[in-house]
Amino acid sequence: MDTRGFGSGWRRIALALLSAPLLLSLMSGCDASSQGGGAAKLTLNIGMLANMTHAPAIVALENGTLAKDLGPDVTIKVHIFSAGPDVITALFAGAVDIAFTGPSPAVNGYQKSQGRALRVISGIAIGGAGLVVRPQADITDAQDLVGKTIGTPQLGNTQDVALRIYLLNHGIAVPSAGGGPVKIINAPNSTLFLDLQQGTIDGAWVPEPYVARAVDELGDVELVNEDTLWPDGRFPTTVLSAATGFLNTHPTVVSNVLRAIITSVDWINSNPTQAKQTINSWLQVNVGKPLLFTSMNDAFADVKFSLDPVPSAMQTDADDAVRVGLATSSDINGILDLGPLNALLSQMHQPTIGAGGLG
Repeated sequence: MDTRGFGSGWRRIALALLSAPLLLSLMSGCDASSQGGGAAKLTLNIGMLANMTHAPAIVALENGTLAKDLGPDVTIKVHIFSAGPDVITALFAGAVDIAFTGPSPAVNGYQKSQGRALRVISGIAIGGAGLVVRPQADITDAQDLVGKTIGTPQLGNTQDVALRIYLLNHGIAVPSAGGGPVKIINAPNSTLFLDLQQGTIDGAWVPEPYVARAVDELGDVELVNEDTLWPDGRFPTTVLSAATGFLNTHPTVVSNVLRAIITSVDWINSNPTQAKQTINSWLQVNVGKPLLFTSMNDAFADVKFSLDPVPSAMQTDADDAVRVGLATSSDINGILDLGPLNALLSQMHQPTIGAGGLG
């Protein structure tokens, strides 16, 4: 397995591709990861983040479950990104076949490609995000954010939309082009953590484990646990998408990826202590630093690992993106393709998952 990172250069490549009239047909019918047309050997390119909310992917890789289910004829290449929109940009560019991201980048990618680029094929994680603030900033409610600098991982990512809609719901509108009563900056989660540590920002809306790290390691305060903003605390923080061309050309490979994810979600939920150790081992190798014991426990407790993409919350994400000026349409009908997932769940005698009208 090859693990590597991708930078923002993929945004330039994808923008160029999006201007080409052949892009949409290429995405719907071409396999970007197989070379020379051979059916025997295949490279599967996976895009993901080094977040707690991506733990099923981490476990599937670290435990060897994914390699076992894919078999020896598939080579796995993992590309680690700093935010979900960059993963989707790489998918547009043909560099990623399977993408683990928040729902907002998946929704945005689906809409920008007029429904041709990708399908969300499974949920991965529910919950595990929030707004942390430095105690020195004297922030106790939404109105105290006015005049402050708050970070999110990337413009239009799931946490960025969450912050903007939270502010709007409290009467504070922040233009997507910048400016406004709250200064929103975008940087990788690891950079935002350092910014909090150095006091160059007042707060950040981030996913786990960065909420737990800010609280446990820096003494910051969790002003908003995003669970409190959703019905029954159910909102997806990570979903699994497949490039439509890859899904159509390699359905068996996609099915085997889903099989490994189902196994990994079940294993995590049944073996939390071992799961934490496995996640930390992967972080040590791929990020260079494991989580502290307290941060690992707190972050793990804040996330529910589930195959349910929570369709109603995905639709709300799409609606929210329009409300905050990051999208012009909230139509995401057809974004979910849960057929392969439900076929496996039926074989395993597990409950199937509804698409909530988005299939």
